[in-house]
Amino acid sequence: MQPAEALLSAEEYWQLPDDGQPTELVRGRIVPVNMPTPRHGYICNKVGRILGNFAEQHDLGRVMNNDSGVLTEQNPDTVRGADVAYFSYERVPRGPMPEGYLRVLPELVVEVRSQTDRWPTIVNKVAEYLRAGVGVVCVLDPQSVLAIVFYASEQPPRIFTAEDELLLPEVFGEQFRVPVRRFFE
Repeated sequence: MQPAEALLSAEEYWQLPDDGQPTELVRGRIVPVNMPTPRHGYICNKVGRILGNFAEQHDLGRVMNNDSGVLTEQNPDTVRGADVAYFSYERVPRGPMPEGYLRVLPELVVEVRSQTDRWPTIVNKVAEYLRAGVGVVCVLDPQSVLAIVFYASEQPPRIFTAEDELLLPEVFGEQFRVPVRRFFE
């Protein structure tokens, strides 16, 4: 009989040395994930700049990207690498960013679909974020040039085409409006 595999906490996972392989922590176990392509990174960076500039200009909060860890489950812990996440100053006050994973959830997570991502996997990840307490999850699909917005509330998902303006009033109020195509240019 093999000994039971020791599960890692988010704190233990955070302190592991970086071996260059992207991973996530899923229910205490390290799971390898694919290295994003340059196009994926470009879109994530563009989303981060657009949201970050808006949040900074309106003194609303902080935007993180580069697969910053979001703690979605505890005991055992799950840490997902959000492509882009927004935290208001109400959740993460001004000042130096704390070390380690935040114990609060972002108001918004944006995931950019890679060519290798399958929709059932994406939908499961969206559901995980929403169950954890993220209010809005936006999936950007470069292949179809769509933004699909999922809500923690009972409202159904909304699909925004390349010709539409992405609206996120639950997160940024009525002033935020960005043409969907702009994320993909």
